[in-house]
Amino acid sequence: MDSADEACAPKADETVAPYLQNRELSWLTFNERVLDQGADETVPLLERLNFISIFWSNLQEFFMVRVGSLTDLSLVKKSIIDSKSGMTPAQQLDAIYKRCHELYPIQEATYEALRKLLADAGVSHLRAEDLDDAQREFLATYVRHNVMPFLSPQIINSRHPFPHLENGALYVIVRLDEEVGPKKKAGKKKGKDGVEEAAQHDDKESKKNLGAEGVTFGLVPMPRQCERVVKLPGDGFQYILLEHVIEMVAADIFSMYEVKYTDVICVTRNADLDATESTDAQDEDYREHMKRILKKRARLAPVRLEAERPLSETSEKVLLKRLNLKHHQVFTTRVPLDMSYTWGLASRVSDKQRERLTNTPFTPQWPACLDRNRHIMDQVCEKEVLLSYPYESMDPFVQLLREASTDPSVISIKITLYRLASQSHLAEALIAAAENGKEVTALFELRARFDESNNIEWSQRFEQAGCNVIYGFHDYKVHSKICCITRQTPEGLQHITQLGTGNYNEKTAKLYTDLSFITTDPTFGRDATEFFRNMGLENASDNYSILKVAPLQIKPMIIANIDQQISLAKADQPCGLFFKTNSVTDKDVIEKIVEASQAGVPTTMLVRGICCLVPGLEGYTDNVRVVSIVGRLLEHSRIYGFGPRESMKVYCSSADLMTRNMDKRVEIAWPILNSEIKDQILDYMDLCMSDTAKLRELLPNSEYTRLGAFAKQDENGTTSLFESQEFLIKRAQKRRLEAAENEAARQVEERRLAAEARAAAQAEREAAMEAASKVATSVAVATAVDAQAGEPADAGEPAEAAASANAAAGSAGAAAGAATAKAASSNASTQHKPSLLARVLSVFVRK
Repeated sequence: MDSADEACAPKADETVAPYLQNRELSWLTFNERVLDQGADETVPLLERLNFISIFWSNLQEFFMVRVGSLTDLSLVKKSIIDSKSGMTPAQQLDAIYKRCHELYPIQEATYEALRKLLADAGVSHLRAEDLDDAQREFLATYVRHNVMPFLSPQIINSRHPFPHLENGALYVIVRLDEEVGPKKKAGKKKGKDGVEEAAQHDDKESKKNLGAEGVTFGLVPMPRQCERVVKLPGDGFQYILLEHVIEMVAADIFSMYEVKYTDVICVTRNADLDATESTDAQDEDYREHMKRILKKRARLAPVRLEAERPLSETSEKVLLKRLNLKHHQVFTTRVPLDMSYTWGLASRVSDKQRERLTNTPFTPQWPACLDRNRHIMDQVCEKEVLLSYPYESMDPFVQLLREASTDPSVISIKITLYRLASQSHLAEALIAAAENGKEVTALFELRARFDESNNIEWSQRFEQAGCNVIYGFHDYKVHSKICCITRQTPEGLQHITQLGTGNYNEKTAKLYTDLSFITTDPTFGRDATEFFRNMGLENASDNYSILKVAPLQIKPMIIANIDQQISLAKADQPCGLFFKTNSVTDKDVIEKIVEASQAGVPTTMLVRGICCLVPGLEGYTDNVRVVSIVGRLLEHSRIYGFGPRESMKVYCSSADLMTRNMDKRVEIAWPILNSEIKDQILDYMDLCMSDTAKLRELLPNSEYTRLGAFAKQDENGTTSLFESQEFLIKRAQKRRLEAAENEAARQVEERRLAAEARAAAQAEREAAMEAASKVATSVAVATAVDAQAGEPADAGEPAEAAASANAAAGSAGAAAGAATAKAASSNASTQHKPSLLARVLSVFVRK
């Protein structure tokens, strides 16, 4: 469990340092910053709705993992105290539930305000009370044909026990009247919670459908076969969600009972599993073990119950008893309990609406540093390459693997795989390489949370293709991102090494900011080869020349470099620290940063998510600044900088500054030695820190500055915002266009030079032909002169003259030279008179 590596174990009475804060509460503050994007007026409306969806999915996973883990720890008899807040697991849980009860109303207010704005823009989410008669009539037909056949309603009584409620699934719960018997005829009426119920059947029909005894509840799961978003007739795009449609027809579904009211509920279950549990059996395949573990996840204990409307006292009492929950674990909100539907709305509105309500589409660009018309392998052998996702495309790396799969010189490809896309060109290239006879080794980490099933499926496909599939360590997850292509060249073995800060996932490579470094440096290649050898032996080694590999090397490297900066600060020398990371939780690193701050080392930390370090506290973190960017793209790259900017030593890494990454995972950090690539990274860091639209600063009170707090007004009083991500998107597009224009200009120049060469050749041929023509004319003239003078020509002279003319046709100069040589020969043999050829040349030269 990840909690265990963050907890531990100061005594309960130990004083907590003022510069530390609890990681769970820090994460909830991060998720509130995500929710703030839903209220950001600079963001298009449907994108704002998607941010509310991200807030929902983040919170769902938080309860499944973090709350689930703390729930398990709270049951342990041994006292476990959080090392940064001094709180027990139970105290942390209390604080989490309290904070979440503060966040739910903010989410609801943000959603309702956005719902109104979207309705004004022609995208209307309607509820039952919002429908007109035409829409009700449409739904009646729609439900009869498209919903009713797929429903599986269930009553709850002694013969129908309370069912297992799936994690994250939606259910319509129906409160039924305990009395059984024919129902009185009734018209339409409003339920307790305002949901209009269908008209009751008449007495005659009711007598045919008598319900069971002792029934107080009915339950309807959402049918997976039905569309969640039901489009309604009307102007613009109007829709209603399936759960609300089912609520409307609850009286028809349970026609033999009196429906008192309905509600929509959702249960969140603990999903934090120990994948190493019961893995000592030597004869069990690890992949089969993980399949068994995943089945257990579905039935773990509930940690949260959500409802769209307040539950009645009876309903809440029954549900809490069945789910073993307490009142403070129940959350009520008008926000749909499953917000995943929002991502499909953009495809259902008109083109004009989509243009107004969504971000301008962006496609990762082909990097300007690579020529897409040349082999990638040739180019990376000429120079080191840094790809910046998602501004630049992952396609060049995939193309490199495709080339390697067919290149006769390639011997092997080795790679670590943590999260793969379900449809992966990268994976297909590796499989093709194995099928082509290359040695392909793929280290799959089957414990990549919530991607376990996908990784299991891919690992099976890799094995079937002939790949050598290995898995992560028993004690450590392998979170490194490294690939090594080995070639046999005339100079010997060559290794093409790729290192990344993020996963080999084509889908997330379009959404996450990450760096991908490709080099043929032999030192990197030797270390990469050593790394994969150690992975095959399950050996956590530190025997590397240039790579720093956790769990043994990354934290000591960071500590040692911070110590160097402390020494420089004490000697009044320029110094500094910079960290870009997703989260900061490791106490050893935090304590060393505090020590550096106290020594006067200026420290800047760009932290997207959790930050257990509180900056700006006098005497502790005066020299520490913590900022965060939450925007259109997920800031995912990890960068460590040691020293002032002008002489900064820069590392990239797969590891966040978290205990789990430093001590519990196999991670890689590597230095950036290429000055051009280092400048690229420093430029990227400068742009992030210059952001005035999304950059927010963590204050000493653990709150963040508001959005746009760093924006400044010009002399005209106009406030302009600089958004680093949008700038980098546009710059990547501009560079790609410039590269395309340069390539087009190069091709134009090549065509111009080729045309000039052709023209010159043509001119030379024409000159040669003209020279040959002159030679022929001169021969004719000389022959005529000889004839008039009565001098017979030598037998060989006409043939010699013809040969000279032919030579002149090939080249005027060559013809002349050949003719001159022949003339000299002829003169030597016939010294009594000039030869015909000599006389021809004489005429030619005179002319």
